[in-house]
Amino acid sequence: MVDLGKLTFKPEEKKILIEEIQAFFKDKRDEDIGLIAAEAVFDFFIEVMGARVYNKALDDIRLWFRRYMDNMEADYYSLYKNEPGAR
Repeated sequence: MVDLGKLTFKPEEKKILIEEIQAFFKDKRDEDIGLIAAEAVFDFFIEVMGARVYNKALDDIRLWFRRYMDNMEADYYSLYKNEPGAR
């Protein structure tokens, strides 16, 4: 397997995700957490679960692509014309 390194996000993407973590804690746990705590949660999940989530997404797209190609092959053969005198 190719090591793609650590998952990285643009600063504006990371900012949005950290704000979502803060909103989650406020909504689900009624806790206000600061920027440093939210960033620590973000870093933890990226480090611990990032590769697994990434690999799962790859597996899902491979399955989707395989089904897509099966459908494309069926569509391809449906274009064949009956040949006169062919059995």
